[in-house]
Amino acid sequence: MLLLGRPQLVDVRSQMHTQGINIMLVLDVSGSMRLQDYGDDDRSRFEIAQDEAIRFIKARPNDAIGLVIFGRDAVSRCPLTLDKKMLEAIITETKIGVVNEGATVLVRGMMTAVNRLKNMQGKSNVMIVLTDGEPTVEDIDSRIAIEVAKQLGIKIYTIGIGGDQPRLVMTPHGPGMLPAVNKELLEHIAQQTGGKFFLARNAQDMREVYQTIDKLEKVDLEVPVFTRYYDIFIPGVWVVFVLLLLEILLSATIWFGI
Repeated sequence: MLLLGRPQLVDVRSQMHTQGINIMLVLDVSGSMRLQDYGDDDRSRFEIAQDEAIRFIKARPNDAIGLVIFGRDAVSRCPLTLDKKMLEAIITETKIGVVNEGATVLVRGMMTAVNRLKNMQGKSNVMIVLTDGEPTVEDIDSRIAIEVAKQLGIKIYTIGIGGDQPRLVMTPHGPGMLPAVNKELLEHIAQQTGGKFFLARNAQDMREVYQTIDKLEKVDLEVPVFTRYYDIFIPGVWVVFVLLLLEILLSATIWFGI
């Protein structure tokens, strides 16, 4: 029965160096993320953010990645995991409205991600924060999140999606003024924690941002990835065959006369 499991031996000399870090994605799901910025792309801001986040995840197979979303509330949707299929499914299923979309508690979202990263072992803990607006009055002071992140060695990359100037847009309730991304705040958060700020005005910008972060965050770690395996199924079959043959010979000669 053991041989039916196709047992193998691992060559420990074939262990490889690979790259991996801990990353928390922190995504804005407030109501303004429903907006579409360009006539030639019918996806909303959030749909673009979803698609590019999934593309980024697929490019980082050795990283532990998790997800936090925020609107009026901040919710941890997925802890740090290496199960990328599960994470991709969770991101795909996440919609605006899954939490109250009437506010933008950016800093609370960051603090929720900090709680996921604070006990993680590794050379690099990273947070990628994406938002299209400014924190609302019910949010907490950004200095708290910055200080905690600095103490824990968490690097924060911030991505502002949209424009850096207010503009008039059409909403389901008529024309309205869309506030600009708080560029100064997002730059400050990134600079204080050793990260970098990006402004993504469209889908191509968003893709380039994730590609840049992918290049910046490379850390060598020793993990149990092996390249050579030795199949012991065939040698095992020969051993069994020889034992059976020996039993037959003994039964026909020595044991037969007993």
